[in-house]
Amino acid sequence: MILVTDFQEIADRVEIEALRGEFTDSAMMRDRARMASLFTADGVLRMPNIPVELVGREQIRAGGERLQEQWEFFVQTTHPGTIQLDGNTATGRAYMQELVRTRDGGLRGEVRRHQPAAGFGTIS
Repeated sequence: MILVTDFQEIADRVEIEALRGEFTDSAMMRDRARMASLFTADGVLRMPNIPVELVGREQIRAGGERLQEQWEFFVQTTHPGTIQLDGNTATGRAYMQELVRTRDGGLRGEVRRHQPAAGFGTIS
């Protein structure tokens, strides 16, 4: 068991949990501009299973819109993993389950571990 006694660390962890919630909500609401705004200007969104790497808010927004155009429906649930704080940088994991049906009739479901890239969890 990890005992956290530093109030700034507690506040940082709460902010990161809120950020993960915003990320999932923006995906489910199909609000790509909101999702992109959650990243720092040089943030990276990696989807290694596709494989796709989007760098910067504009690529993240546009890439999400391109993917969305291919889907008839998309459902994502995210379950939080660990958070590691090191100075001004936070890294963590989330476990995602996704169910997607593409407009061409393809159906895909998968469970994967997602580890946000540097920039996603930068603490200001």
